Amino acid sequence: MIEGVPVPDRAERTITDEQWNDAVLIWRYHQMGHEVRRCSAAIGLGSHDLGVATTSADLYSAGLFPFIVFSGGNSPTTAARFPRGEAVHYREHALDLGVPDEAILLETRAGNTGQNITLSRDVLCEAGVEVESLLLISKPYMERRSYATCRKLWPEVEVVCASEPLEFDDYIKSIGDEKLVVDMLVGDLQRVIEYPALGFAVEQDVPGDVHDAYERLLGAGFDSRLISS
Repeated sequence: MIEGVPVPDRAERTITDEQWNDAVLIWRYHQMGHEVRRCSAAIGLGSHDLGVATTSADLYSAGLFPFIVFSGGNSPTTAARFPRGEAVHYREHALDLGVPDEAILLETRAGNTGQNITLSRDVLCEAGVEVESLLLISKPYMERRSYATCRKLWPEVEVVCASEPLEFDDYIKSIGDEKLVVDMLVGDLQRVIEYPALGFAVEQDVPGDVHDAYERLLGAGFDSRLISS
């Protein structure tokens, strides 16, 4: 058991204790642990997770940025959930939570994280927003990958990462599928490891225990979200 993280009763789980602990280790690695502070602008990175828009609204209300770009079109994994596109649905949710329309910019074409960054940069530039620091708001296990991607594609800005403040077990409950969540953690870690060589991101140190956990989960079949070789 990892200190500070409860392991649910076995009757409530479909994965083993070792797999649970390996997943928690990777979950914690994916989160950057940045101290959130005021930035020039924010980007809400599109995905299946509406918690990104909720967190964006909370951080806007706290006065941490004057403008946010919601970025994302559609993908096979989000088309049914967000038929009008990820960014459009994020915007609607943020408006419902009190974010004023004039604070929201839309980028509706991005199909991957690199496009989220580069196309949102273009939107901010066209809007005349000068960006020295950037708050990247993502789903919890995507913080490190979004950070590494932004440092590669927009190296001149200071990057601060944020996500919905959920523990691993609470996130699993919100998704309702243990296997899928662990698959997503493993898939994002594969991207953190492999994307630098492809020119998509800067290198990130992967501690040995995290890499070992990754290999064990891969060997156990948590592989539905891997990129093609």
